[in-house]
Amino acid sequence: MKIRITKEFHFEMSHCLNNYDGACKNIHGHSYKLFVTLRGEPSKEENSSSYGMVMDFTELKKIVKQNILDIYDHSLVIEKNSPFICAVKQMDTKKSIVDFQPTCENLVLHFKRILEDLLPKQVDLYKIVLYETASSCAEWNKEDEV
Repeated sequence: MKIRITKEFHFEMSHCLNNYDGACKNIHGHSYKLFVTLRGEPSKEENSSSYGMVMDFTELKKIVKQNILDIYDHSLVIEKNSPFICAVKQMDTKKSIVDFQPTCENLVLHFKRILEDLLPKQVDLYKIVLYETASSCAEWNKEDEV
């Protein structure tokens, strides 16, 4: 029987939207909440430290921390064609220059691509939800890919 598990993460990040006709064209920041949901069968290996678990939450936390939070927390994320790119490259600040418009939607897809190859084969990446503000989020769900 399949079970879903979810771990919540928090990070701060700034970005700006290239060619956007509104306030978000300016560099600004958000307090993000990221929810990562996995699906799988609880381990039946009685001698394993993950016995009865889909995946140890500590292991999931380690993967997300190393591959997402350590890179994007307190970072300025900017699209490589942004008009701010020359100035940002010269700034002595944590930054990530990306090949996509750093919207909440595109960040979800980016995080999906990062995580799907890093998880153990016995679990599926099932859903990613990213809250950009307390009332606005984007979601990717495996069921939508059919």
